[in-house]
Amino acid sequence: MIATLRSEWRKVVSTRMWWILALVMFGYMAFLGAVIGFSVSQASGSGGGAGMDGGALSGLEAAQSTYTIGASLGYVFPLIVGALAMTGEFRHQTITPSFLFQPRRGVVLGAKLLVNLGIGVIYGVVGTLGAVLGGAPLLATLGDGLYLGNGEVLGNLFFSVIALAIWAVIGVGLGTMLPNQVAAIVVILAFTQFVEPILRIGLIAGGDAADVPALGDVAMFLPGAAAEALVGSSFYAASGIGLLDRWEGALVLVAYAVVFAVVGRFTTLKRDVT
Repeated sequence: MIATLRSEWRKVVSTRMWWILALVMFGYMAFLGAVIGFSVSQASGSGGGAGMDGGALSGLEAAQSTYTIGASLGYVFPLIVGALAMTGEFRHQTITPSFLFQPRRGVVLGAKLLVNLGIGVIYGVVGTLGAVLGGAPLLATLGDGLYLGNGEVLGNLFFSVIALAIWAVIGVGLGTMLPNQVAAIVVILAFTQFVEPILRIGLIAGGDAADVPALGDVAMFLPGAAAEALVGSSFYAASGIGLLDRWEGALVLVAYAVVFAVVGRFTTLKRDVT
C-alpha cells in the first residue's frame, strides 16, 4: 500500500495541472472574497443585507460569508482535481500499467482517495486563504472589522479546509464512475455551477409556494448544502435556505464520497482495461 501511495502521489505532483489549478483557485477566491466583502459590507452598512434571522447582516455574519465563500463557490477546483486523478489514467491509458504495478484495484482506488484527500487539504488552505486575503481588507475598511480572532470564525475557516478536502475525494469517486474525462468535467461544471444552485433555490421557493416544507429539507441534503453545513456558514443564507447541523453535513458529504467510490469500484473498475 505504501508503494502505491507513493506512486499515486508522484502521478499528481509530477504534473503542472494541480498547481496551476491551485493558483487559479487562489486568484478566483481572492476576487470573490473581495466582491463578497464589499457587497456584505455595503449591505450591512445600509441595513439591506439579510442575515440568518432575516435582518441586516452582522459583522460576524459578513466575515463568515466572505471567508467561507470557497465552500459555496470554489469547491469545483478540488472536485475537478480529484476527478482528473482517475479520468487521466483512462485518457492517457496509464491505467493498465497502474494495475500491473498493483493488481488489487481496490488498493489503487484507496490510494487515490487518500492522496487526493491530502491534495484537497492543500486546495482547502489555498482557497480559504485566498478568500480571507481578498475579503479582509474590505471588511476592515468598510465593514465592522476582520473577526479573524473570533473563535467561531476560526472554526469556520478550519472546516472550510476540511470540506474542500472532502470535495477532492468526491472527485475521485466521480471520476471512477465516469472515466471519460470530458464527460466528467462537463457533469461537474454543469452540476456545480447551474444544477445544484437552481435546485436549492427552486426547492425552497417551491416548498414555500406549495406550503410543503419537506421540499426545503431535500435541498439541505444536496452536496453543496452539506458542505456549507459542515463549514457552518452559507452564501445562500439570504435566500432562506437552511442548513443541517455540522455533524450531519459532514456525514452527508462523506456519504457522497463513499457512494461514488463504491459504485465506481464495482462498475468501472470491474471491467477489463486495455
